[in-house]
Amino acid sequence: MAVKKQFSSFAELLQSSQIPLLVDFYAPWCGPCQLMAPILEKVGAQVRDKVQIVKINTDQYPEVASQYQIRALPTFILFQDGKPIERIEGAMTADQLLDKLKRL
Repeated sequence: MAVKKQFSSFAELLQSSQIPLLVDFYAPWCGPCQLMAPILEKVGAQVRDKVQIVKINTDQYPEVASQYQIRALPTFILFQDGKPIERIEGAMTADQLLDKLKRL
């Protein structure tokens, strides 16, 4: 399941995760981002024990979006041990996202 997160420190959020963290950088006004919501729910149910999915609103956290050079929405960044290891831009199907995650 994808979780919308509010946090005081993005670094703490990354460091506190025991499993890889897929961060969905989105905005509420972004149509493709809204289309991804049910897809992330489906993917999250299938990778529940392997990857945690977190949604970050770029309007609320512009400094985090800037730090990770988010230029297109949605953008997904997979973090492991607090470090970005993969970046995926744009909307996709559940199968496409699952394939990308399985390759990693």
